[in-house]
Parts: sequence; C-alpha cells; structure tokens
Amino acid sequence: MASLTPLRSAAPASSLALADVYDALISRRVYKHGFSHEDAAQEIRAGRGSHFDPDVVEAFDAAEPLFRKIAAQSVG
Repeated sequence: MASLTPLRSAAPASSLALADVYDALISRRVYKHGFSHEDAAQEIRAGRGSHFDPDVVEAFDAAEPLFRKIAAQSVG
C-alpha cells in the first residue's frame, strides 16, 4: 500500500513555495525593483496550474488581504 506522506507534505511545501515567490517578487534588490502587490498577484495567478498548484493559488486569493498588508509593510 502506498504511503500518503507525500500528499500530506505537498500542500505545505507548495504554500511555502508560493509565499517565497511572492516575497521575491515584492522585494527590492540591488539588481531589480520590487513588484507592486497587484503585479506580484498577477504573476502568481498566471502560474496557476503550471508553476503553482491551483488549490494553493485559491488559498492565496482567499488570503490576499494579508499578503497585501505584508507587501505594504515591506515597502514602508
């Protein structure tokens, strides 16, 4: 019988990957300007089903106010 462990660990890993990409997009670096929240969210939605699990993007959409708040704090 196959183990369900990979399935249990996939959602947290996928969520962390999306959060990491979001942070990378909105963060200013010496070699790039940070994206606005709107642009970062658009990039994440564009990756739905290819780069990101559709369920994780749906969770991102549900938590978007929190991500927007985080982005505002990182700029200010």
